[in-house]
Amino acid sequence: MSGDLPDYYFRVRENGAAVFRVDTENRHRRIEMDQIAVLNIRNGEVKPHGERTLSKEDKAAIGAWMEERRALLAERDIDDILRTVDHLNLTTQWAQSKATPEQLEEITDTLLLTMHDLRSVLVRKKADRLLKGK
Repeated sequence: MSGDLPDYYFRVRENGAAVFRVDTENRHRRIEMDQIAVLNIRNGEVKPHGERTLSKEDKAAIGAWMEERRALLAERDIDDILRTVDHLNLTTQWAQSKATPEQLEEITDTLLLTMHDLRSVLVRKKADRLLKGK
């Protein structure tokens, strides 16, 4: 089992991760995880844990993980948006075919304001892209 373990473990946190070095080569043959750093994925900040100095290998592993994590989060963002599009389509179908007048009264204003806000942002961003393209 210990041969299959990575050298580093990243415990995901809200804005990044705590980074641990994995050690299986100890006298008790137990898995030991030694925290070496905390990182912030948003601003790229890496803080060594305690009085540690990170090695080139540590920095390379952390950099590679941050790149992979950013790519994964970007993919998830797009997937979430595409799911939202699906949900809006399902909401449209529900409003057209199943919703009671009371249900529509309950959600109409909030949904209209939300869609108006989204439309305003999308139109403004589209106009900005078109202007920059010229």
